[in-house]
Amino acid sequence: QIRQAQVEDEDAHPGHVFALSPEDKQQGGVEDGGPDEDDAEEIPAPMPQEGEHSLPLVRSLNSHVAISALFRNLSPRVVRPLWIDYRGEPRAYVDLQPGTGREMATFIGHPWMFRDAISDEPLNVNGKELFLPKPAEGRNADINLPVYSLKDRALQVIRRLVRAEDYRRLEIARCLHEELEDQPSVLKDLHRINQRVEQQLLE
Repeated sequence: QIRQAQVEDEDAHPGHVFALSPEDKQQGGVEDGGPDEDDAEEIPAPMPQEGEHSLPLVRSLNSHVAISALFRNLSPRVVRPLWIDYRGEPRAYVDLQPGTGREMATFIGHPWMFRDAISDEPLNVNGKELFLPKPAEGRNADINLPVYSLKDRALQVIRRLVRAEDYRRLEIARCLHEELEDQPSVLKDLHRINQRVEQQLLE
């Protein structure tokens, strides 16, 4: 289960929300000094305890180098930013309404994911599944809808219109019943991403 970020976590990744102008949405040219690096509290990365399972590969490693990132919701959805913490667990931050941005003090190497706050469907950030702040790649995290297949979009609409207990009553293929019941999950997506990264390392 996703843990909601507590007050002390907001101290670790402080930020403020603002509206994007039409020019910002089209050009990506927001200029905002944002919080100083001193505002970002350094948190030691917890080490695995004896007998504890190894930690996942996709996680925050340390808080040595602060960076100011700009989360920009360019989608029509309410977006939930998720920081992947030191144990590889997603921790939710304040939702972003459509057309708004959030100046976020974070750290180099801290992964972030972005989800639909209502359905938990994944959203793209700079065309990818994860945002990993790096000085050379700029500070903007532009959040947009991915390109859905016709089937995936149809499943989304059905989930919004039909109660889960009524899925099996729909006169559709049984395999689609099963896909409808396989609800979007950030934990499942994180597990899949970790498996992919592990496979790439093995190759």
